[in-house]
Amino acid sequence: MCAVPTAAPPHTGHPKRWLILAVVCLAQLTVLLDNTVLNVAIPSLTTELNASTADTQWMINAYALVQAGVLLTAGNAADRYGRKRMLLAGLVLFGIGSLLAGFAQTSAQLIAARGGMGIGGALLMTTTLAVVVQIFDETERAKAIGIWGAVSSLGFAAGPLIGGIMLDHFWWGAIFLINIPVALLGIAAVTALVPESKNPAGERPDLVGALLSTIGMIGVVYAIISGPEADGGWFSAPVLLPALIGACVLAAFVLWERSVPHPMLDMHFFRDRRFVGAVAGGVLVAFGMAGSLYLLTQHLQLVLGYGPLEAGLRTAPLALTTVLLNLSGVGARLLARLGTPMVLVVGMGLLAAGLASVATLGSDSYGGMLFGLIVMGAGIALSMPAMANAIMSAIPQEKAGVGAGVNGTLAEFGNGLGVGVLGAVLGSRFGALLPAAAAGAGSLPDALADARTGAERRAVVDAFADALSTAQLAGAAAVLAGGLLAATLLGRAERAERGAATAGEATAGAATGRPEDGAEEDLPPREDAAAGAESVESRE
Repeated sequence: MCAVPTAAPPHTGHPKRWLILAVVCLAQLTVLLDNTVLNVAIPSLTTELNASTADTQWMINAYALVQAGVLLTAGNAADRYGRKRMLLAGLVLFGIGSLLAGFAQTSAQLIAARGGMGIGGALLMTTTLAVVVQIFDETERAKAIGIWGAVSSLGFAAGPLIGGIMLDHFWWGAIFLINIPVALLGIAAVTALVPESKNPAGERPDLVGALLSTIGMIGVVYAIISGPEADGGWFSAPVLLPALIGACVLAAFVLWERSVPHPMLDMHFFRDRRFVGAVAGGVLVAFGMAGSLYLLTQHLQLVLGYGPLEAGLRTAPLALTTVLLNLSGVGARLLARLGTPMVLVVGMGLLAAGLASVATLGSDSYGGMLFGLIVMGAGIALSMPAMANAIMSAIPQEKAGVGAGVNGTLAEFGNGLGVGVLGAVLGSRFGALLPAAAAGAGSLPDALADARTGAERRAVVDAFADALSTAQLAGAAAVLAGGLLAATLLGRAERAERGAATAGEATAGAATGRPEDGAEEDLPPREDAAAGAESVESRE
């Protein structure tokens, strides 16, 4: 007698979920491209706007700083006032900021416009991931987050390449004006397709928490960003003071959130080992990715001698590997088969191995580096979506916006730490290896200017290449340690949950006299099921 095959469980996600995913990924791509696209325009801005070095730093950092500062507030606003509404607001603000940036006449105008774009970018980063969580059920959510993560990786890595292509054909303002048609298309598509959803509890706004988190995050992220460039480094007063203020304000934020009845960020999340493990891993994945790209661009340009556009093209294998693996669904299938802890170990192990390969095989030629880039791309493809899925799974769906805000904040912290810490390792090792003629030089160009002979110049370049390898190996060690830590915490959390579930079933069975052989029984309906349900109004 043949067994009747069991039908696959029906999908309960939104009927237009894949089309909606394409829309939110387009918005996400635009935001992330703007994180890196401006770097290649610095020479043009210096000439045409008569911008100083400090001006160009603020043009780049104003966007990241404001975005990092308001991510948690933006996620909380999306939960409370509607994710579709905040997604539309983010597109409008981002579009207006891009228009103002494209036609800026002074450095101050461009810096202010970039700050406004940062607010819109924060709203978009939090609402896109929150919408993905709402419209996909558990059977497809990992795959959808993988695609969202692939677009994020593509945007991060492709910014310099797209910026270089645009600047080869147009003036610098075009890199901002290309955002406007994308924003208009996004507004039309979101209005027509994306369902509204928000926390049905209708909690009151936590204005004090929003203010404290914004000030604290801006202070800490400013210190992380400015530390490597400041005179005196990390221990200079302009870096230590905002770091201290930011840390104190964040401590006050934690105390406030623990005392108010409707907190913006529920501190009880940090008692969940899954959440803590995902937080630890998320920071170190971003640390390895941002730090490695920071070192790679210098390696390609200053050691191997490629121009900015050529260097951007040669980092493309990393992004392409990440995108192809995520679009193919490999990460989602491995996640379902192996579980989050094992996928994190594999993914972050590959990222660490790729960094080590670049450090050891790519020191003299791009051919050796290529293998490491592909391995790094595979590691990012596995670890980033698994980490985002772990964070969002540890937070109730009605708090999806806050979860996305936490995920984005971790990425900003990790990005800043990766550049700052690995940059500090690079600078320290470079200074220690310099020949006597160039001792005390703070950069490779300064050291080459101080060198008097061909042998001294070769020694300077060799010292820089050696320092790059040291920094890359330090990044590999940090990523591997982070992967093991995150996997350990997540594994313990999963075992504890299974143990609690088994104990609960045994207790319920003993109390109700439930048959042990799988006999059916009538169970009372849960009265609180409707109370925790999401309020979703779908528009077909």
